[in-house]
Amino acid sequence: MLSAGLRSWFTTGLLLAAILAGSLLGGLAPDIAESVAGFADPLILLLVGALFFTLCLDGLSVLRRAPRTVLLALGVNFLAIPLVASPLTLLLPNEALRLGVLLYCLAPCTDWFLGFIRLAGGDTVTGAALIPVQMLLQLLLFPLWLAVFAGTQAEPTITSAGATLLTWFVLPAAIGLGLRLILRLAPSARLRSRIVDIVDRAIPAIIAAVIVAIFAGNVTTILANPTDFAWVLLVVFVFFIATYLLGEGAARLFRLRYEAHAVLTMTTSARNAPLMLALTTIALPDQPLVHAAIILGMLIEFPHLTVITQLLRRGGKQSTPASEYAMAS
Repeated sequence: MLSAGLRSWFTTGLLLAAILAGSLLGGLAPDIAESVAGFADPLILLLVGALFFTLCLDGLSVLRRAPRTVLLALGVNFLAIPLVASPLTLLLPNEALRLGVLLYCLAPCTDWFLGFIRLAGGDTVTGAALIPVQMLLQLLLFPLWLAVFAGTQAEPTITSAGATLLTWFVLPAAIGLGLRLILRLAPSARLRSRIVDIVDRAIPAIIAAVIVAIFAGNVTTILANPTDFAWVLLVVFVFFIATYLLGEGAARLFRLRYEAHAVLTMTTSARNAPLMLALTTIALPDQPLVHAAIILGMLIEFPHLTVITQLLRRGGKQSTPASEYAMAS
């Protein structure tokens, strides 16, 4: 079984391969590419359902036992990071790329960051408890982000986005959660855990399939200005440096214990690209540059999380059990 670090590099390679495959398909076989692009919508539905199926539904009581860590994580993710991301995206050459990078940067991760917390020796109990809270907040804020950052040209799309999201997002989300609740009826906890783990490990492959479909159908638009996408990579790289310094500064200022420090660093560094890609593809279906900007962010994120894990571990700090930390926070 792969560690979180190895999985991150594998996922990065998988996403790169998906971009290459979709681009080649769109450039060399446009007829086939058109058919492949038609699978984007059902793949997005599958992705949304899988994300909610793997959502951690337990551990909310932990939020009351570690309030400082929780409030600090939410404050940095939903108050401080927007103030960092918004001016950075002004460097980008057009509004579509700016919107894509903003949507990517504004949504904290609700899945794979937990593996990196575990790898760094952090408090995975509090990390898991943060997942449903952060998921709910970013879902509620998504229409607001569109209204604020999409610009006047997107207003007709935003107006109809509510009904579209209800049909194309709420339904698969409800199915995913419903299946997860049904899974609780399984007699064996080990079997339940194994099924959830299988679906969780399939998510990168589903994302890769979505990327192939998006790039196959829009490669000429996406690759028309490669310099623009170089700017996307640069801005996301600078964003990750800024968020790392922000998380480190907050952890030191509030004198968090190492386990909480690792939680804060990872939750403010990892972004929820799968959910934002799904939401944006549904709400803004004719904006391939927005979709591509979100995808490119993921290419930097996984190596970045791997490096941060090593930085945390090399700090010379010793882990204490999560339960001990929870009582002390």
